[in-house]
Amino acid sequence: MTMRDRTAIVGIGATPYYKRGESLPHTQLSMACDAIVGALEDAGLTVQDLDGFAIYSNSVDPAEVASVLGVPEVRFAASLTSGGGGSAGALGLAAAAIHSGMAEVVVSVMTLQQAGRRLGGTQVSAGGGGSTSANPYSAGGVPPSLAFTVGSGLLSPGSSFALLTQRHMHLYGTTREHLAEVAITQRSHAITRPTSLQTGPLTTKDYFASRMISDPLCLFDYTMENDGAVAAVMTSADRAKDLRHPPVYILGSAHGGAGRWGPAIGKYFQAPDEYFASSGHRPVAKRLYEMAGVTPDDVDVALLYDHFTPMVLMQLEDYGFCGVGESGPFVADGNIRLGGKIPVNTHGGHLSEAYIIGFTHVREAVEQLRGDAINQVAGAEIALVTGGPAGLPVSGTLLRR
Repeated sequence: MTMRDRTAIVGIGATPYYKRGESLPHTQLSMACDAIVGALEDAGLTVQDLDGFAIYSNSVDPAEVASVLGVPEVRFAASLTSGGGGSAGALGLAAAAIHSGMAEVVVSVMTLQQAGRRLGGTQVSAGGGGSTSANPYSAGGVPPSLAFTVGSGLLSPGSSFALLTQRHMHLYGTTREHLAEVAITQRSHAITRPTSLQTGPLTTKDYFASRMISDPLCLFDYTMENDGAVAAVMTSADRAKDLRHPPVYILGSAHGGAGRWGPAIGKYFQAPDEYFASSGHRPVAKRLYEMAGVTPDDVDVALLYDHFTPMVLMQLEDYGFCGVGESGPFVADGNIRLGGKIPVNTHGGHLSEAYIIGFTHVREAVEQLRGDAINQVAGAEIALVTGGPAGLPVSGTLLRR
């Protein structure tokens, strides 16, 4: 039994996007609640209608949000594992809950706050999440699972994805000019949007003059770090027809990935080249297209998770918009720009609009399919949204108007 066209996104809500640390006096909880209420209002629904939460990356505590908002009854609450890899998959999780009858109106939300304050010498999250920035190795040394990577100076996600990028360059001749094209294209999309945090143009000269962070990735290959919240409300296709906006239907959603690829990120297990020098999405893409009954040629706009520029290239390959190893020349020919073969991240993405761990991409997909996006793709009928590359699961969801 397929979920195709059985559920729909009916409301989108968002806070303003803030530069890292500038969201105070708001909290993670208050921003999540504001985004959820905004999404319900956008749909023509109220808190009284909400009965489910489908989340990822531990973005909110459903019990806390339900209590604060006054949700009458929570009938469904679940979270995907992983971090940003679950962003697109959270929509599929919501769709599954609605399609199975476990809930009627389900919200997916991401709230992010990186502002901090000091209590007793320890940095804590201003949102009350309990995260710390203290050195995790200071008390008991380096955990055995990290001994190899820490000793090699591999201390961040950027280090991991730099290795993947170097391998892709070695195998396929990908260049930094190809990475620059992704960054420059997305900046050109961002500067027309009033929500964007990056509003100045980015030139090739600017890109190559920026500092190297983890070779071959420079400053403009990295995502920004921001605060804010975005929420999407979903319900059944039947109920959606009577609400405020035209429904944006879920064609299909898949999450997971090749088992040997996930540990290759951070743990550096020996994944074969066919998976290692990739975004890890290839098995997810295959299942997603089969579920939705469409092909890459049917997709009008792609909102690809872009924490690092090379992972946009590798997702273009894994989702079949070009051949494996061909993404560099593909973007160099202008194919991901507005008017190109497959416009990518028409909002500017994590690189230039805002980093809310994948959910700005969901917002843009809905706006494109409603026909009211700032950088509207003419006649857009089908949008792809992805989550990750990250530790498994990675995810993809296809939406249609």
